[in-house]
Amino acid sequence: MPSGLVALLDDVSVIARAAAASLDDVGAGVAKAGTKAAGVVIDDAAVTPGYVTGFTPDRELPIIWKITKGSLFNKLVILLPIALLLSAFLPAAITPILMAGGLYLAFEGAEKVLEKLGGEKHGETLEDPIEDAATFEKTRVSGAVRTDLILSAEIMAIALAEVGDETLVARAVTLALVGIAITIAVYGAVALIVKMDDVGLHLTKKPGSGSQALGRGLLKAMPVVLKLLGSVGTVAMLWVGGGIILHGLEELGVPGPAHVAHGVQHALAEATGPLGPVAGWLGYAFASAVVGLVLGAVVAVIVHLVAKARGKGH
Repeated sequence: MPSGLVALLDDVSVIARAAAASLDDVGAGVAKAGTKAAGVVIDDAAVTPGYVTGFTPDRELPIIWKITKGSLFNKLVILLPIALLLSAFLPAAITPILMAGGLYLAFEGAEKVLEKLGGEKHGETLEDPIEDAATFEKTRVSGAVRTDLILSAEIMAIALAEVGDETLVARAVTLALVGIAITIAVYGAVALIVKMDDVGLHLTKKPGSGSQALGRGLLKAMPVVLKLLGSVGTVAMLWVGGGIILHGLEELGVPGPAHVAHGVQHALAEATGPLGPVAGWLGYAFASAVVGLVLGAVVAVIVHLVAKARGKGH
């Protein structure tokens, strides 16, 4: 075999081994980053059904698909380039940007709490008569995509932190794969949740008594499950938003609030023995939610006062 061909084959084998090693690194990065982001994924799955419930069954999956496309756009077109540019040229800006997003989440969650407590409602809700279904649907999808943007930013930031030492290409590929995988997982789960009542209705028409009983059980359970998810979604906005703010303050040299939250976490973990990890996590989540509720309520009051002042000025 000519020596030039041998050298070429050697070069190809070296490139192939390097590519395989890079793929291994990317795969490990995706797995690690995806695991770290699991908490935010759960929050995202809890928040989203609230934007879908109440519509006619034929609109549920199309709405979820619209939100899914918006989520992919958020992650791949908006957040991925921004994350790569900031990590390369202005890493110090990542924390303040995330904190602003966390404050927005806290505001959304606190506003829902205030409305439940009898505060003034702003904009149409699912309890109101809908005069223009298409416009209302567009508004709900836009709200879901905005909320997804904040949660996706947290996911991408977590993923970026896990692969910060990798090359630019490896970071880009990892973030893209994490974003796609998490989007499919979250909105696939949401689609299953909101269509379970249709599955139940289908089972009630089956000939077997067991299938019919299961179908009736699903039909009875789904309103409760969806209502519970709505409450979990609101709390998730508060604890994720508050948690982002606490972590951001710690990163910016103001560790006091985060230390208090961690103190609650450690105290509960030590007091509950085998249940320590779960109790500790719940304690930190509760402390984060309180922070989110307080800050979000302040922002909500300011926003509503400004809106009223503008209304009176016209």
